[in-house]
Amino acid sequence: MSNAEGGMVTGKKRGIPGFLLTIEEGICYLSLALLVIFPLIDIMLRLTVKTGFPDVKNLLKHLLLLLGLLSGMLTTKKDDHLSIGIIQNFSSDRTKKITSVVSHILSVFIVTIIAWSSIPLISMGLMGSKICGIIPDRVFALIIPMGYMVIAFRFARLTPLEGKLKIIPYLVLVLGTICAFPVIGKALWPYDRPDFLYNVTELFYDIAWYIKVPAVIFLLAAAFAGTPLFVIMAGLALLLFEAGGQEVDIIPSQVYMALTQDGILPIPLFTIAGFLLSESKAGERLVKAFRGLFGWFPGGMIAAAVLICAFFTSFTGASGVTILALGGLLFAILSQHSKYPEKFSIGLLTSTGSIGLLFPPSLPIILVGATTMTNILHLFIAGIIPGIILVGTMVIFGIVVSVKMSKGESGEMPVVKIEPFNLRNTVVAIKESIFEIILPVLLMFAFFTGFLSIVELGAVSVAYIFIVEVLIHRDLTLKQIPEVFRKAVPIIGGVFSIIALSRALSYYIIDTQAPQNLAYWMKDAIQSKVVFLLLLNLSLLVVGCLMDIFSAILIILPLVSPLGAVYGIDPVHLGIIFIINLEAGFITPPVGLNLFLASYRFGKPFAKICRYVLPFLFVRLVVVLLITYVPALSTFLLRFF
Repeated sequence: MSNAEGGMVTGKKRGIPGFLLTIEEGICYLSLALLVIFPLIDIMLRLTVKTGFPDVKNLLKHLLLLLGLLSGMLTTKKDDHLSIGIIQNFSSDRTKKITSVVSHILSVFIVTIIAWSSIPLISMGLMGSKICGIIPDRVFALIIPMGYMVIAFRFARLTPLEGKLKIIPYLVLVLGTICAFPVIGKALWPYDRPDFLYNVTELFYDIAWYIKVPAVIFLLAAAFAGTPLFVIMAGLALLLFEAGGQEVDIIPSQVYMALTQDGILPIPLFTIAGFLLSESKAGERLVKAFRGLFGWFPGGMIAAAVLICAFFTSFTGASGVTILALGGLLFAILSQHSKYPEKFSIGLLTSTGSIGLLFPPSLPIILVGATTMTNILHLFIAGIIPGIILVGTMVIFGIVVSVKMSKGESGEMPVVKIEPFNLRNTVVAIKESIFEIILPVLLMFAFFTGFLSIVELGAVSVAYIFIVEVLIHRDLTLKQIPEVFRKAVPIIGGVFSIIALSRALSYYIIDTQAPQNLAYWMKDAIQSKVVFLLLLNLSLLVVGCLMDIFSAILIILPLVSPLGAVYGIDPVHLGIIFIINLEAGFITPPVGLNLFLASYRFGKPFAKICRYVLPFLFVRLVVVLLITYVPALSTFLLRFF
């Protein structure tokens, strides 16, 4: 979960800091726009002159690197990095302030070391590297030390201290610089290092070795206290590399590799596409059309609500966006117009806020593919039947409840209002929303036929939605587009920050063969595949409660994948199990993310939200077990591709 929801805080910018921030935002938004424009140019050139845009892949990778660090900088400015923060959710204001101070000071210290550790990457690691256009790779890579140093200063500025105590985080900046001396010395003396530098480096290795156990415990506690997850991963990587006698400049090199990989290119594209949809009136048009199509039979509006939530979540990839953007509108229709009980309407919308993550172009599925090196097309295909089962089950459950209510057999529950079918109004509503309705069909056809790659699909999605919402429906003006970008940046920055540092931590974990050793131990301890899958389900539900889905995929999935291989679980099926469990974890009390967002959106006490969602959670868990123990539901369609 993140520290806040919504867009970047804006205000009147004055002086040099405001000018620099404007440049920073401008470069970030330009990088994001070019990630859309260059694939479109490449497609048009292929279709017309039969040749693509020169070196487009290399160019996109470096734009992604710029975007990754710049979005992380802007996300830090809003203090909106992805975090767990369970302690803060259940603590007093005084405790929240104390944990916030500790979290920010720890972030300053760790990020400062990462920033200085990036210098050898620029001075030596990318020497003689490739040229992107006319610019060497190492010029683009300058954003790594610059970006992390800006992030460190912003964490220092955001530390909630007053008076003379404000100097403390800046002193921690100095302390972080001192602790980074071995890598600074490596940059100063790249070939002939003085003896004292070796002695200092060995001293740091020894210190890390002796403090590693309490330091790991402290970092894990800091994670639950709300410290950004990317900072925790960076801290763990620094500590473990140092304790193992390895130089920490490995970490920035892994950051560079993580933020220049093909697999994550679609993430910012589909994030922007999702926010363009959520900020427009597409939801209102779809609700109107689906009311006309389904509102005439018992449970019809429930079916409409579930399908609309699935549509939006498949594009945004973040369940919170669906609840916050459409929750009020759908609640008004279900509760006030259709007369469903308030607790039923809230429970339904809370539980369906993440129901579309198995459908294309789901960002979590893309991230699963990139993390496990599994074919993304296969994952999309594998998610179709489980996704339909999940949506269908929720719709059937809603219809059964609705029929019971309509017959007046539910005691104090009111009789549900059913709308008469109006052909003319329905046709008009479908006509108004036809561009949104056909969008998933067009995307699936273009991707599954191989006409467009996943990156090109993301660019086309943004262009299509831009044309529809800005030029045709005119829900958004050109002046509002920067605001859409501003709201999308915290998601992009939060995810990219985690991707960058999770790769560094994964490098250490894989290098020590920890996943393989865990897999062999688990195989000896638990012989039954059925028992293993049950334990996996329970573990992933807990993970889904504690983490956002992007963090869970990047941190937990690399550890789970070797276990799946040992028990003979198809990697595609494992990916679907992973996502469907995390979906259920979002609504699992007491700390599921959607429960907090629903409490905020509907203005109800958290305990009531938990009670309202329990019947729907039970239905979801039944589906989770079905998908887990019947692998053919995930793998059947793969036989035809």
